[in-house]
Amino acid sequence: MTELNSFKKGIADGIPICLGYLAVSFAFGISAVSGGFSVFEALLMSMANVTSAGQLAAVPIIASYGTFAELAVTQLVINLRYSLMSVSLSQKLGKSVSLADRFLISFVNTDEVFAVASAQRGTVGRKYLFGLILTPYVGWSVGTLAGAAAGNVLPAILISALGLAIYGMFVAIVVPDARRERAVALCAVFSAVLSCIFRYTPALSRIPSGFVIIICAVFASALFAAFCPIKTEESEEHDA
Repeated sequence: MTELNSFKKGIADGIPICLGYLAVSFAFGISAVSGGFSVFEALLMSMANVTSAGQLAAVPIIASYGTFAELAVTQLVINLRYSLMSVSLSQKLGKSVSLADRFLISFVNTDEVFAVASAQRGTVGRKYLFGLILTPYVGWSVGTLAGAAAGNVLPAILISALGLAIYGMFVAIVVPDARRERAVALCAVFSAVLSCIFRYTPALSRIPSGFVIIICAVFASALFAAFCPIKTEESEEHDA
């Protein structure tokens, strides 16, 4: 089996991801500054945590002086998928990838990086993977810096409008799967309704936002996984 191990090829494949991250991280930078973060703090968060959903969920928890337990459990629930993606990607790694390389690569093993690396024929080597993660990491960091800096100078109404962009990203993630699978659409709607119940019910509105995210995500996904499981190709063949 051939091993793809070209740093230039990795850079080239990572450029589209980088461009996409620039827009999303720009919106995150604005969101972080509006939540009370300084420009440096927003940049540091993006450079130390390359996870859009995790970072967006962390901002209100930190801004409201939430507990470490609330923050840790929220991040565990939101980012648990990365452990599964890393296990899957490990089957594609070539002999040139050492144990130390695996730790560095896993740091930027985002959904998009995983998809591009997994789509390559044969195995992928360390040079290719380092090129593939470099451009997205730079794009994520630079976009956050630009957004955070712009958040200090742009009019409040424009900041508020741009801040909605990151929510549009999550809608864009859910819609394709929701169109293919009715269960996904119902799960998303149910979790949104559940979140509204927590928000507008006096007794439940006192629960910290981080725990609300955990409860809604875990309960909705567990409920629909139990009663409306999505059939895999293997289960469809078995039913046939």
